[in-house]
Amino acid sequence: MAKAPKTATAPKHAMVLAAGLGTRMRPFNGRVPKPLVPVGGKALIDYVLDRLAAQGVERAVVNVHHLADQIERHLAGRKRPKIIISDERGELLGTAGGVVKALPKLGDGPFFHVNSDTIWIDGVKPNLERLAEAFDPATMDALLLLAPVSTSIGYPGRGDFTMAPDGRLTKRGERDIAPFVYAGAAILRSELFKDAPDGAFSLTTLFHRAEAAGRLHGLRLEGVWMHVGTPEAIKAAETAIAASAA
Repeated sequence: MAKAPKTATAPKHAMVLAAGLGTRMRPFNGRVPKPLVPVGGKALIDYVLDRLAAQGVERAVVNVHHLADQIERHLAGRKRPKIIISDERGELLGTAGGVVKALPKLGDGPFFHVNSDTIWIDGVKPNLERLAEAFDPATMDALLLLAPVSTSIGYPGRGDFTMAPDGRLTKRGERDIAPFVYAGAAILRSELFKDAPDGAFSLTTLFHRAEAAGRLHGLRLEGVWMHVGTPEAIKAAETAIAASAA
């Protein structure tokens, strides 16, 4: 687990990825963008934005592409955090290319980077707060929130990373099984995107570079992470949310 620096300061800005095509989320796909799919009576993206607001984030840059008008209308009335739209209607830029385009709106310091469709149940302390406390810009370019594969709901994969005792991460080999899956939330330094290529590309490319430099770290999620990738997974997530509120 990553060691928490005593002078940790929580980021005030966030990047929220909401531009994906959501092709696996049928029958919603084609009429409702995945960030607006309701889970327990609440749009997926609102779970994310509410957590960011509770953490004191003042500005959230949200990129849009697929059914962008619907997302913009949904977010128009939100006051906390302040929403800044990064328009990718003309070209879908991927998980990293979209951030590169939005960097001028995110400022120079570290920022939260969150998928709009990630959802989890917190433990005793909010996981975004734990990320902020654990992030050390002197030794990290990226601190990823990682969910244990064994306790995640709706996740059928083989994991993403192994984690050393000091929190440093190693990507799973092609034929291996890893104990942790990326939960779709992180704190990133803007320096991670130095010399990034133009156009569309994946954040995985930059994670590999940070891993090679020993600057890719992880923090184990406390609570339960839910992978809501298909309509069938929604019911399992709603059951877990209802049980946590009982």
